[in-house]
Amino acid sequence: MESLKNNRRSRSVLFCVFVLCIQLQLSLTGHCPADRRTWVSFKDKCYHFVHGEEDKIKSYTFESAKTLCRGFELLTIQSAEENDFVIKYSPEVWKGTVNVWLGMYYDTNSDNMMWFGDDPVLFTNWEDSSPSDLVPVETCVSLHSNTGKWENVSCLEEVENGVVCETDQKAEVAKQKPNALLSALVILSVVAIMGVSAVIWFLHQKHNLGSTILTAFEYHPPFRVLDTDQSCLVEAEETDSVP
Repeated sequence: MESLKNNRRSRSVLFCVFVLCIQLQLSLTGHCPADRRTWVSFKDKCYHFVHGEEDKIKSYTFESAKTLCRGFELLTIQSAEENDFVIKYSPEVWKGTVNVWLGMYYDTNSDNMMWFGDDPVLFTNWEDSSPSDLVPVETCVSLHSNTGKWENVSCLEEVENGVVCETDQKAEVAKQKPNALLSALVILSVVAIMGVSAVIWFLHQKHNLGSTILTAFEYHPPFRVLDTDQSCLVEAEETDSVP
């Protein structure tokens, strides 16, 4: 019974420390840039829908859109879920239909469209299947916020009125300096669990060892046997008492 209680306590302590470590890990990840701009998180990425004071022009070439992101990439879309996220969030920022630049370009090495960062295009949502009459190297892509469809447009001549900047949450966390307090808490938690586990194990082993020793060396008093001198005295007394 005591062994069962000790095992339960040990599992409880391990579970608590596990939960603490998970919470600390979550506090270290999932952060968006803290550059005074509004960032919205979706899965493992952060998005900034350009608006307010920085959106006075509302008319951007492809190059000016990239400059507006200030070190971050233009919007890239890797799945239907991400495409739907952009469509659903756009009305929170803009009124009416907005055409958003996508961070896509024509790669002359592979003769295919590529995302910035050289990620392959695994998902598309083209407005129609008709071939584009644009020169490949001058082909860019915009997304219509009302339908979510993509359209081939000229990188040099076209202007669009929507810009969405994007960054990876994990990459942003890696740029941050580690928090000394959180690191200390993690170390103390590990030390604490090791100490508590060692004490529980020691008490458990001591209890089992003590029971084994007592069982193995249980005292059994021997039968009392009279020594030689005492036997002689008894026999003499019996002889003298005979008439």
